[in-house]
Amino acid sequence: MTRSRALVAALVLVLVGYAVGHGCGTDRTGELRLSEQPAAEGRWTCSMHPHIHADEPGRCPLCGMELVPVEMRAENSVAGLEMSYEAMKRAEIQTVLVERRPVHFELRLVGKIELDETRVREITAWVPGRLERLYVDFTGVKVRRGDPLVLLYSPELVSAQEELLQARRAERALEGSHSERMRRGTQATLKAAREKLRLLGLSPAQIAELEKRGKAEHLSVIESPLDGVVLRKHAVEGAYVETGSPIYTVADLSIVWAKLDAYESDLPWIELGQAVTFESDAFPGRRFQGEVSFIDPVLDPRTRTAKVRVEAPNPDGLLKPEMFVHASVLAKVRAQGAEPPLVIPASAPLLTGRRAIVYVRSPVSERPTFEGREVVLGPRAGDFYVVESGLHEGERVVTRGAFKIDSALQIQGRPSMMLPEGGTPGGGGQPHGEMSLPEPNH
Repeated sequence: MTRSRALVAALVLVLVGYAVGHGCGTDRTGELRLSEQPAAEGRWTCSMHPHIHADEPGRCPLCGMELVPVEMRAENSVAGLEMSYEAMKRAEIQTVLVERRPVHFELRLVGKIELDETRVREITAWVPGRLERLYVDFTGVKVRRGDPLVLLYSPELVSAQEELLQARRAERALEGSHSERMRRGTQATLKAAREKLRLLGLSPAQIAELEKRGKAEHLSVIESPLDGVVLRKHAVEGAYVETGSPIYTVADLSIVWAKLDAYESDLPWIELGQAVTFESDAFPGRRFQGEVSFIDPVLDPRTRTAKVRVEAPNPDGLLKPEMFVHASVLAKVRAQGAEPPLVIPASAPLLTGRRAIVYVRSPVSERPTFEGREVVLGPRAGDFYVVESGLHEGERVVTRGAFKIDSALQIQGRPSMMLPEGGTPGGGGQPHGEMSLPEPNH
């Protein structure tokens, strides 16, 4: 008898402990009343801990998340979740139409400013001689086309001038001659003398001035062939130079190149003629414009990048070679056919790494019904994803509240984002925190 009473007392203690640990009800402080029993209509539960249930909204005592209404459960739908309009409003679920529209996305690239190689000239000696004077004393000086740069003495150039003057005098002497053959020979000699001076570096204007003056100049002027800036000075006054010796390097900086580094994944979105906007730390807030003029056909094996050349106007001379820039390319997503691509907002899909799930509202149900659908996404273009397959134009997808719908399906053991085959988290075992009562000995 005494032993039977001891067993009854032990069983009572176990039941009391179980009620304390998992009991329901609300204490005097107004804390959330929990229950391990299956939830009924109008009750609340935690999406992270489905075994937690309450009679009123609040926060989960385990993780602090807000409880979700259990009434968001499927009633008549096998593949979807059906709810009332009030529950949909309470869950703040929003939907948008799947549509076709042209979309762009911003491609960020970095690089630096370089000289336009087509606008660089080397000022060299076309004939051997002595540099009597250099008109530009240091680098960085701006010059204009036709400005004198070098005063050169060259015996070879003086001799060529004398040949031209002699041919000119011979032509004048034969103006009244009846010998057509002699006149043609003199004209050919004069033409050859002019061409020789041109090849020795004299401009057509200088040659015409020589013929008009009728006297050879012992010192010849080398002029600037373009507007630009003297980048390098290779010689000094009084130096003797040979044919081809460099004297100055002049570059036109009114147009420069921005050489950008593009990774392999960026190259499909870059094309010739594409507009590019870039900035420099030297001029915060100021944007420069240019367009793609060349894409390097070979990748750098060390950086796995290809150079993208952007031709940019530089009328004020603010952009200087070797200056770092941050560029933005607005790439257009190209569709397969003539129509624009099918897109959805970036907030619509639930991404699990390999899979993308969207919740689509059924157009035929009287009450709001949402079904999960796996889709294949293309590139992300700003606030949108391109949809390759899985959706059709005109369908409605959830853009806000998709996680709540998915959580409700997980609570019910239905197919969801994390559990495509359905079932409870943890492989269908007992919910976390649930305990079993010991069976009494009979």
